[in-house]
Amino acid sequence: MSVMIWSDGHLRDEREPVVTAVDHGLTVGNGVFETCAVVDGKAFALTRHLRRLERSATGLGLGAPDQDAVRAGVDAVLAAGGDSLGRVRITVTAGPGPLGSNRAAPGTARQTVLVLAGPAVRPETARVARVPWVRNERSAVAGLKTTSYAENVVALGYAAERGGDEAIFANTVGELCEGTGSNVFVERRGELVTPALTSGCLAGITRELALEWARAAGLPAREAVRGELPFTVLDEVPAGDAHLALSSSVRNVVPVVGIDGVDVVAGPLSLELQRLFQARIGDDLDP
Repeated sequence: MSVMIWSDGHLRDEREPVVTAVDHGLTVGNGVFETCAVVDGKAFALTRHLRRLERSATGLGLGAPDQDAVRAGVDAVLAAGGDSLGRVRITVTAGPGPLGSNRAAPGTARQTVLVLAGPAVRPETARVARVPWVRNERSAVAGLKTTSYAENVVALGYAAERGGDEAIFANTVGELCEGTGSNVFVERRGELVTPALTSGCLAGITRELALEWARAAGLPAREAVRGELPFTVLDEVPAGDAHLALSSSVRNVVPVVGIDGVDVVAGPLSLELQRLFQARIGDDLDP
């Protein structure tokens, strides 16, 4: 299936140029994006994703995107793509700019806004690998969903070579942080605990909903307190003393069944959170 593309108010062909070669999103990665799952022909949790898109854009120094235009683009690609779509990606860049990292002079550039939709496979489980690189929780872009993804490409390749479909990072002070495109939940001592945002992890929409829905259902799930989840907590998983789950917009919530090439058992609370999330999705497509 081809990818549906919307730009500047119109659907575009895959072979049609939609950005200039001097777009700052291409030259230096000066852009932000969001990915939504498609459920029953709708972009799931779109309002929350658009709020985060705006937070990321303003955090990067871009102006707030035109949300009405973005919603129009989402509607257009979903209508064009039909029932086989699985994900929508919204990308906003600074638009044309200098070849270096300096921004264009205020008022001289127009943002590039792209909305794409295509297929997606939603796995039931995940396999992960720990990587030797770290997230910088004090980075200028910590917590922002930017298009600068080269670090993730390298880490994901490292994980794939070791039988993983996701890579797991520590941060600079040795705390468990996140995956390349997912948040992590550690199941131990009768509860699910996810790294706090102070670890430098992204404020995932699925993570946010999972915590909210778990609390409402009486499922023990919460953010970690400082020092509670060192990266070494992952040693407990192959030993059978803890379990892992991942959350992300395309995966939803999935238990981890392999780490660093070692098969592990899915945790009962991880499986319960997966079931709860799947059940709640149908209640409201824009919670």
